[in-house]
Formats: sequence, C-alpha cells, structure tokens
Amino acid sequence: MEYSIKQKIYEREDAFLSKYAVKSKDTKGRATKEEPCSMRTDFQRDRDRIIYSKAFIRLKNKTQVFFSPEGDHYMTRLTHTFDVCQIARSLARCLFLNEDLAEAIALGHDLGHTPFGHAGERALNLVSQTKFQHNEQSLRVVEVLENDFKGLNLTYEVKDGILNHKLSGNPFTLEGKCVSFADRIAYLNHDVEDAIRAGIITKNSLPKIATSVLGNSTRERVNCLISSIVNESANQNDIIISSDVLEAMTALREFMFEKVYFTDFAKLQEEKATNMISAMYNYFLKDVSKLPTAYKKLLETYSKEQVVCDYISSMTDRYAVSVFRSIFVPENFS
Repeated sequence: MEYSIKQKIYEREDAFLSKYAVKSKDTKGRATKEEPCSMRTDFQRDRDRIIYSKAFIRLKNKTQVFFSPEGDHYMTRLTHTFDVCQIARSLARCLFLNEDLAEAIALGHDLGHTPFGHAGERALNLVSQTKFQHNEQSLRVVEVLENDFKGLNLTYEVKDGILNHKLSGNPFTLEGKCVSFADRIAYLNHDVEDAIRAGIITKNSLPKIATSVLGNSTRERVNCLISSIVNESANQNDIIISSDVLEAMTALREFMFEKVYFTDFAKLQEEKATNMISAMYNYFLKDVSKLPTAYKKLLETYSKEQVVCDYISSMTDRYAVSVFRSIFVPENFS
C-alpha cells in the first residue's frame, strides 16, 4: 500500500485541530478543478503558488508607510506580509486552527497593493471609476492577473480571507479572522518602530492607555495582543479580543493616524504620490496603446479603467517613478 503523506496530514488535522477549524480535506475547492497533489494539501499548494508569484516578489519594493527610506530596517510591504504571516500562524497554532490556511491568506493579503502604500491606494481610488480598494485588487491578482493572466486558481477559503482581511471585512473562516487581526497587530507595532526610528515620535509620546495595557516595547505589545485573542477565543466559534486590550489598541491606532499617517510631512509626500499616480492614470486612460502589450490584451475583456488600475497598482515604487519620469520628464539632449 502506497504511503500517503497527505492522508497523514488529514489524520493529524482530524486528531488535533479544533472543531471550528477548516480541515484541509473539507475545502470548498477551486473554481477550476485540478488533479490533486499527492503530498500537499490544497492550502499548502495555495501558499506555494503565492510565494512563487510575481506579485509576491514585487512586494519587496513597495512602500509600507515611509516612501523610499534610506535605512535598511524600515518595513516594506513584503516584510509586513511576513510579519502578518508569523502572527496569524501563532494565533492559529494556539487556537488549534489550520496554520496552512492562515499562512496562505496572510501571504496573499496584500498582493494587490499599490506603489506608495495607502497613499497610492487613495490616489487610485480618487481618480479611477472603479473605486479602487487593495483587498479587492489582491483578489483580482490571484483570480486574473497572475500566471500570465490565467490566475492562480486558489481555494475558496484563501480567496475569501484575502478579500475580507480589512477591518471592515468579515471572513467566513476563523483562520481568515486571525489574519485580519494579525494585519492590524503587525502594522500598528512595526509602524510605531519605524516612526520612532525616523524621529517622528518617541517611546514616551505613545498614549498612556496603550503602554499601560499593551506594554512599552514591540515584544510586549505583540505578546499582549496575541495572548488576549487566544484567551478570549479559546473554544469559541469566533476570534475576539478583550475589551480593555481592544480599547488600548484603538487608542494606539488613533494616535498613529494623528501623529504619523496624517502629519503635514506625510500629507506632503502623499500629495506627491497622488499627483504622480493621477498623471499616469490619466495618461494611460487617454491612450491605452501606451500600455504594455500584455495589459492591452486584457482590454478585450475588461474596461480600460480597470486595466489601467491593474497596471499602475502592479508597479513597485521604483518602477512607478521610472515610468512617470519616462512620460513626463524631458530627457537631456546630447
């Protein structure tokens, strides 16, 4: 009898995972049926497809908060993704949920993010007719744009988690809800570290309600947040957090918006990014023949507004600057 690695994984999940976890064998499947892998579960295959996608590789050159930082230790969209993945897996492990599903969702949750972080997202949302949202674009990346515009054909559970990872979303799996919390935990804490490193805030300027409840260091804050979720969610068909920790987390988030995300300096940088993205959007919308050949093929199926958003949102920060310069900045004459 042939030894089945995947069958052993199924048996282990049945024995150890919570009754509220999504078992790998119980996935709702893919939009297009495929021959199953003999060793990997469908969620493990999804994780691998995301990691080897071009959109995932580009995350290393996309802004998290600070545009083109000079230091080596500022977060990028890729390091943020790894951070979210680690926290989501910790939550899933402690709650006996499916780590592979949580990991796949976390790795894919920001694939559709624009250059220049949320400033770029707001810029595209402002100028486009499609009302651009990065979570919806992340889903479009895995369904349409990746794999030479054939999509990755991911499972229903992973796609749901990607689409609904934002605070306003409501994933139908507990693993997806873990990723949603992990995203907030990750960006709040590493954005605090980046802002301190940049000299925008100090440790002593953090709101007292946040430090007194969550702690004074990243390690303490992350540990407190994860512990609260695990303690409140154990044996529950939901992912929840204690009211006092949520209040402290919300206070820290509001502080970051006031003192970091929407400062005069941040607004100035956002204005530059907005002008750049708006100019490129209008340029390509006016003449779609200027789009790369591969994207022009999409025009047979999708609106030009959607395709222009597809192209611009796929850009890294450096590539966006390069394209903008090639279009709008005169070259030296020699």
